[in-house]
Amino acid sequence: MTFFQTKRFSLFPRFGAIAVAAALTLGSVAAPLANSADFVRSLWPAAQERGVSRAAFEAAFAGYSYLPKVMELTRKQPEFSQTVQQYIDRRVTNAQAAKGAGMRKEWNQTLTGAQQRYGVQPEIVLAIWGMETNYGSFMGGENTIHALATLTEGGYRTDFFRGELLTALRIISDGHVTPRNMVGSWAGAMGHTQFMPSSFMRYAVDYNGDGKKDIWNSVPDALGSTANYLKSFGWRPGETWGYEVKLPRGFDFARARQVEKATLGQWQQMGIQRVSGRAFPRGGDTARLYMPAGANGPVFLLLPNFDVIKRYNNSDSYALAVGHLADRILGGGAFATPWPAGDYALNKDQRAQVQSLLARAGYDVGTPDGVIGPKTRAAVMSFQARAGLVADGHVSGRLLDALKR
Repeated sequence: MTFFQTKRFSLFPRFGAIAVAAALTLGSVAAPLANSADFVRSLWPAAQERGVSRAAFEAAFAGYSYLPKVMELTRKQPEFSQTVQQYIDRRVTNAQAAKGAGMRKEWNQTLTGAQQRYGVQPEIVLAIWGMETNYGSFMGGENTIHALATLTEGGYRTDFFRGELLTALRIISDGHVTPRNMVGSWAGAMGHTQFMPSSFMRYAVDYNGDGKKDIWNSVPDALGSTANYLKSFGWRPGETWGYEVKLPRGFDFARARQVEKATLGQWQQMGIQRVSGRAFPRGGDTARLYMPAGANGPVFLLLPNFDVIKRYNNSDSYALAVGHLADRILGGGAFATPWPAGDYALNKDQRAQVQSLLARAGYDVGTPDGVIGPKTRAAVMSFQARAGLVADGHVSGRLLDALKR
């Protein structure tokens, strides 16, 4: 999610914000109420019903005024395209891996204990921490209550952000954090690993046993909460996220796309092998084939834990970056297969252009809408085969260039 374009560590132009992805699609933005004090007063009955104390409510809104800069950020969510390579290269670096390895030593007792309690490997928790806030070096600079209140008062995704605001007030009322220390992104993502208030209420834990769930100031609480979150969504202890693999010559891409998911043993029967040459530990594990750059780049078989990582951020690019950073923290190297040179990602208009060019060439893609579905994928593969290209169905800048020739 690249919603949070604010001044922060330059390698990380986003905040994780569990559960925000579905909520932050661009929507209508209403003008604020004429009087912010009236808005705050209107919230009190609902806050009281949620169990928020009057003292906590007043402390949370002390000094509140509508924040135009927050609303401006809702209008400046840039539409830009990154290839998976660009996404990974910006976030998974030697420096990030080295810093993660250092944090692993520093927080070994906490991470080992969390693994025993929740079954999630330390390197995965560390990778999420690194992706979200650069290991706590920047957790956002906005007062969470004031930011969420501004979004609600301004009419931006009102139902969602009003619910998060009321939940955040309850967190303060319960004594987990003071209003002053409840800071995060402009959209309400908080703490070392960027929980939204609703996710905090469901999954945060008091790992250090001091009576508070403090994901802002307690690294043990933040790491334990992240491990608990992953466990709650079905993390499989002792298993990895996936494997980089190599495809055999003459690989049947059409069949592979029809299969979607199969056991590792079945993929192996189709000629797929790990790039390391080692056998798969459990041939019965179910996996899906992922070719983020087509057949000419790194290829992966993704396991169930990959989809658990996506519950943190529903993006294949994000989950691949987390998995790869975790492997690098353990001492692993770069992907064995290099990324193809000269490729670029397409925005929606460019994807629609691909479809229009395919339709003009006689392929059935339906109505060009920029959404790549089975019909478009089949047309792409037919075009690639006819043009003497690898018929992998991958849609990217290089395909668009080929269609324009």
